[in-house]
Amino acid sequence: MIEQISPVTLSVQNLYRHFGALAVVQGINLELRRGTVLGLLGPNGAGKTTTMRMLTGNLAPSRGHIEICGIDLLDKPRDAKAHMGYLPEKPPLYLEMTVNEYLQLIARLHRINNQKIHAAVDSVKQRCGLADQGKRLISTLSKGYQQRVGIAQAIIHDPDVIILDEPTVGLDPNQMREIRVLIRELGAAYSVILSTHILSEVESVCDHVYILHQGRLVFDNTLAELKRKETNLEMLFSQLTLDNEYIEST
Repeated sequence: MIEQISPVTLSVQNLYRHFGALAVVQGINLELRRGTVLGLLGPNGAGKTTTMRMLTGNLAPSRGHIEICGIDLLDKPRDAKAHMGYLPEKPPLYLEMTVNEYLQLIARLHRINNQKIHAAVDSVKQRCGLADQGKRLISTLSKGYQQRVGIAQAIIHDPDVIILDEPTVGLDPNQMREIRVLIRELGAAYSVILSTHILSEVESVCDHVYILHQGRLVFDNTLAELKRKETNLEMLFSQLTLDNEYIEST
């Protein structure tokens, strides 16, 4: 029996970003397949923020190529971004709106057919545990539920790639656990990039790990391989990122 290989949803080749003479990201190569949760790790100043901004089309690379589902992000940004969902570290929420009003707005921004908006909102609320929160003002929700709304806006258009930047920051342990369960569920259907400083979070939800240090990719392997080799992720991270005096400028 031939094992079916999942399709590539995100391909990054030889990615660089300079700010003046400062090289913030240097020669990153990355490949993401459907059904994979990739953990993007690195100390402060490693280049994670700049990399995430380039992957989401919010910052042009100085050199290199980014393809989302085979579509060049620089040549056809609108077409490429249609396959992507993004949750920044600070969710782009309108606190004065209800959950329903906000998700309906996001659905229209993603050009979802008017006749399908109601179904799309109901579906994403169900998936994100928001079925009973639709009529509540976002400002009255707990931090954990606001994060759920942030994830809902990122996936309402059924994207192939979901990028989550520090999705559990500021949450209590119970809220963190709930969001991690949701991320694992999303990883079964989509491709997910999770940027975080929490190593235990990577170990609990991710399939693959990338570690950045001083703008370079210094580690690329699966969690399964780390476990097979009985490698401690925290110790590995420390060994690869010692003496990090580089300061990211963005």
